[in-house]
This record gives sequence, structure tokens and C-alpha cells, in this order.
Amino acid sequence: MSISIILSMAGGLGLFLYGMRIMSDSIEKVAGAKLRGILERLTTNRFTAILVGVFFTAVIQSSSACTVMVVSFVNSGLMTLTQAAGVIFGANIGTTVTALLVSFKLEKAAPVILLVGVLIIMFVKKQKIARWGEVIIGFGVLFMGLSTMSGAMSGMKDSPAVLLMFASLKSPLLAVLLGTILTAVIQSSSVTVSIMVLLANQGLMSMDIGMFIILGCNIGACTSALLASLTGKKDAKRAAAIHLVFNVIGTIVVYIIFSLAVEQIVGGLSVLAHGDPGRMVAYAHILIKVFQVIIMMPFVKQIVKLTYVLVPGDDKKIGYRDSYQLKYIGEKVVLNPATAVVEVIKELDRMGALADENLNRAMNALITLDQEEIDEVYEVEKNIDFLSHAITNYLVKINQTTLPIEDLKSIGALFHVVNDIERIGDHAENIVDAAVQREKTGVGFSKAAQRELGEMMDMVNTLLRFSFEMFVKSTEEHVEDIRNLEEAIDEKEKELQQRHIERLSNNECTPEAGAMFSDIVSGLERVADHATNIAFANSYFEPN
Repeated sequence: MSISIILSMAGGLGLFLYGMRIMSDSIEKVAGAKLRGILERLTTNRFTAILVGVFFTAVIQSSSACTVMVVSFVNSGLMTLTQAAGVIFGANIGTTVTALLVSFKLEKAAPVILLVGVLIIMFVKKQKIARWGEVIIGFGVLFMGLSTMSGAMSGMKDSPAVLLMFASLKSPLLAVLLGTILTAVIQSSSVTVSIMVLLANQGLMSMDIGMFIILGCNIGACTSALLASLTGKKDAKRAAAIHLVFNVIGTIVVYIIFSLAVEQIVGGLSVLAHGDPGRMVAYAHILIKVFQVIIMMPFVKQIVKLTYVLVPGDDKKIGYRDSYQLKYIGEKVVLNPATAVVEVIKELDRMGALADENLNRAMNALITLDQEEIDEVYEVEKNIDFLSHAITNYLVKINQTTLPIEDLKSIGALFHVVNDIERIGDHAENIVDAAVQREKTGVGFSKAAQRELGEMMDMVNTLLRFSFEMFVKSTEEHVEDIRNLEEAIDEKEKELQQRHIERLSNNECTPEAGAMFSDIVSGLERVADHATNIAFANSYFEPN
């Protein structure tokens, strides 16, 4: 085999892999947020989860990307292992689409596809459509690579060494091992099976042995998810283990069937594909995956239980009040661009709950002067500051990745939300500073002043609840309530400031108490402003 053939094969494989990468990344940019929403909403039922997995993987042309995203979802608590199992099963069927497309011999259309993509990028100014141009370019580059490899393989037919190498591969077990190793290295079963389609088209590979190589490709495809799960939590590792268990057990079952009736199966595929060798490989891949899903689907619960044996133990439970720990994101957590923003929002919700609780604790300490509560306010404020810095650093990190377009638009808003929550925490600290000052100086509040502060705090609490619900759930149910409450709190602040001036004028309170009361009322009004900012951070509506 000449050096030119080897170089052509290497170049063609490089183009194929690069085309797959461009296409997958571009689709995630354009439609990643929508696909993620589908994953979140339609995976509660086992059957719909499988369909979602098929659709998702068929669209992004990568079961590895799908399973890695699922691992990330499980790691963040956004998906259960049972839900993950359904999506992973479906992803194994969806990954067969690439080889099927390759079997239709679209290489001749590659230059046209590439030209269409380039023209879209050059002349279309709308970003979203231009991103679809990148998808088309990836598709074109992929088939250009196929064309290059196909041309190189046609020259292999004249090489006795190559023919001898393929002819010497007789052992089904070695064929499975070969498929596993090749796919583990390339990290894409779509690529290795597509190469097999080309080999079959050139008459370089016998289907009798090719069937077993496909089985090995299925096991090798688990590498990406396993690697992604290594730095994740226990459940993330279990999600990756589901993928591995599915493919290992499925491979064993199909291996036994092939060993008993491979000639009959190959004959049936030949009839189905009308004798087209490449189409036979693609159809075999589809039938293997569909069969594996059918026989494994009734045992989802058992497979999930098995992963607890393979990955024993539990992670340390992190509650929303645990100090100096990130629950959903962090340096050692799986970073997947398509799920990163969702993880940030969940972490911000946790940080917001801490700030809200601390604000109420500070208001209570202001009246009771309870030293334990005062100390706890200061301690929780340190935790809020830690979360603020950690989440900000994570946002900077993910902003440098290939985020979906919709998520990219929200990054700036998330930076502001971190700041707004941190400022709410600061106001809680200001209130508890006033409590400390009260304790030192003996300043007292009248019953009327305490009642007024309680009324305003109730309004702020309601606004905070509505605001975080709107931000986290992207619901517009309380849009008008938030606007009305924010206006009402502004009016309440003016009213209370006027009343405290009247009390001062009537010598009903001391200047020190009046100044303290005024600062706290102003602080609560600013908390309401921050809450309103949070509510409308990701909304198309304006606060006012």
C-alpha cells in the first residue's frame, strides 16, 4: 500500500471527523437550548424518553454528545437515572443515522453542499441562519472526507497486503475487540461504522465479520460518557455505566445470535438492501440497535439497580444552606455547554434562597437582638460572598465555550443576577449591623415602628418569592404582581419615611432610632429593586 493512499485515508478521516465536529457543535449552538428543553420536559415517560434520545442524537449526529449531556443533567440533579436510561437507549438508535446517510453515497453532492453553506455564511447577516450555514458546511466537509477516503480505499483493492489483512480477520471475538478499540480511540461509533460502509462498498470487508465489528463499535462508543463522568458525582458515573451496561449486555446477546445464524442474517440483510454492501452495514447497525433496545427496555429498573452495584456509595448531600460548597456547578463538575446555564440558574436559586432567608433572619435579629442569629447572619453572608465569586468565575469560564445562541444571550443577565443576589445579602448584613448598634447603644423601636417594618418586610418577601419563581421557571404568571408590588413598596417606603419624620417631630422616638429606621426602610426598598431586576433578568418584558 503506497504512502499516497495512507495520506489520503488520513486526510479523509480528518475531514470526516472535523465535519462531524463542526456539524454537532453548530447544531448545539443553534438549537441546543431547544433540544435541552425537550430533554427536560419529555423524559418523564420511558417511551417518550427513548424517542427523545433517538430524535436528539439523529439531529446532532452524535450519541456521544447526547450521552455526555445526559450525564451532565444527572450530575446536576436535572434528570433521574431512570429518565437517563430511556434517553441513552434512544441515543443508541439515533446514532445509526450517520452511517445510513453515508450508505446513500452522497459524496458527489459534497461540493454543492459545501458551497451552499459558505454562501449562507457570507451573505446572510442574521446570526441564527448563519449558524445553520455552519451546520451545512460541517455536513459538506463530512462528505468531502468520505469522498477522499472512498477514493483511497478504491486503491486498496490492488494491494495484496491490505486484502490479506482483511482476509485474515476470521475470529468474531477479535472483530468485536477491533471495533471496540477503534471506536474508543476515535470516540464515535458513527465514524467507525461509516468507515465500514465505505470498506463494504469497495469489497474490502466481509459482512460475516463486519457484523461483529459493529458490535465492538457499540461498546467503544461508551468511552466519551465514561470519561465525562469521571469528575462527576456518583449518579453521573451511574448514568455513564447505564450506557456501558446496555451495550455490553446487548452485545453479548446479539453476539450469541450472530454466532448461531450469521449467514441467515447476512442473507436477509442482502435482500433488504438489494445487495448493496454499504447499505447492508447501515441496516445491520440499525437492526442491532433497535433489537437491543427492545430486549433491554423491560429491564430498565434492574439496569439502574446494577449501576448502584458497579458504582457503590453516595455523595455527600449538599443542602442549600451548606457553607462554601457548590451544589450544581464547580471546578470538578462536568462542564457541558448545553447544560451549563441551567446549572447556573439552579445554583443562583440556591444562593437566592440563602439571601432571602438571611434577610428575614437579620430583620428578626434587629428586633430580638438574639446573638446567635446575629452571628449566623454574618456567617451566611460569607457563604453568599463565596457563591457570588464562584458562580461569577464559572460564568466567565462557560462564556468562553460554544454555548447555544439563546444561552449566550442570557450570560450578561446572569452576571447581573449574581450581583443583585449578593447585594440583597449585603442589605441583610447592614440590618444586622443596625442590630449590633442597637445592642450597644440601647436604641429602641416603638411598637408602631416594629409593625411598619413587619408590613414592609412581608411585601418584600412576597416580591422575592414571585421574582425567583419568574427567574428560575421562566414563568410570566406574576409579571403584573411583581410590577404592582414594586410600586407598592416604593410608596410604602415614602409613607414610612413620612411617618418616622412625624414621630420625630412629636418626640415619639429618638434621632438615633429615627435614622436607623430610615436606613432600614431605604434598604428594604433597594432589596425590592434588586428582586425586580432578578425577575426580569431573562424576560422579554420590561420591569416597568
